[in-house]
Amino acid sequence: MIEAVKTYWNETVAELDKVTWPTKDELVGSTVVTVVVSLILGFFVFGVDLMLARGVGAILGIG
Repeated sequence: MIEAVKTYWNETVAELDKVTWPTKDELVGSTVVTVVVSLILGFFVFGVDLMLARGVGAILGIG
């Protein structure tokens, strides 16, 4: 059991050594893109939801 845990740990460390970690600039750039795209999609979904709610409300005569 202990040997299996040691083997797992050593293999995990070896795999993490192979990872190419992003630079700070790449990380900041990716974060900005993620936040901007999330905001744009959020506003889009809000707009579509609002239009559909008003359309259904008009059809059903409520609102």
